[in-house]
Amino acid sequence: MTISIITATHNSARTIRDTLESVRNQSYPKVEHIIVDGRSSDNTLDIVRQYPHVAKCISEPDKGIFDAMNKGIAMARGDIVGILNSDDLYQDSTVLARVMETVINGQCDAVYGDIVYVDQHQTGKVLRYWKSGYYNKGSFRWGWMPPHPSLFVRRSLYERFGGFRTDLGTAADYELMLRFIHCYGAQLGYVPEVLVRMRDGGASNQTFASRIRANLEDRRAWEVNGIKPYWCTLYLKPLRKIGQYFLRD
Repeated sequence: MTISIITATHNSARTIRDTLESVRNQSYPKVEHIIVDGRSSDNTLDIVRQYPHVAKCISEPDKGIFDAMNKGIAMARGDIVGILNSDDLYQDSTVLARVMETVINGQCDAVYGDIVYVDQHQTGKVLRYWKSGYYNKGSFRWGWMPPHPSLFVRRSLYERFGGFRTDLGTAADYELMLRFIHCYGAQLGYVPEVLVRMRDGGASNQTFASRIRANLEDRRAWEVNGIKPYWCTLYLKPLRKIGQYFLRD
């Protein structure tokens, strides 16, 4: 089985080399790495060209990161699709091998694991630990969600249920996971280990105003699927993050 890894880039020269190295060094042999660049004006593409493991690379204007991800999904030919942001990296060289082992042994539609948020400049310095835990039916109603950077999905799910809704802003990944897992019951596998090191500074968490906006977008994620959360669901979702600051890998 082949795994496709999609990386969306835009002026990512400062961090993209770490991302490329972490994919190139994976022990799993069948990896298709796809770069979808939003017409970078720095030397991002020059760095990408130094890595012959990259199977496909396009550079053109896009409508944001989730539009770029959708382009990558459309280009993917692997059985499993993972998304690795241009400022993130895999925990070690065995991540994709462990993911694929879980997919095959558990006959899973999707696999997820844990992530750590790390310092922008010192990726060895852990700031937060997102320990996902096992999924139970209905967990989304209690504020649970897996960290999207650690999610690997069968390409067939995208073909059946669609890609990211770009009209939902920062909640596009939340809505996709809600749709695949909560609405359509994708069979999940959990790798209870850190899979991804993610540089801190997500767009939906930086200010109080952006957090309010994210909450409204999360609410729409339920609405567009014709379902209702509990009254507490969207308050529990950010509250769950508090414990991440007290864990370390």
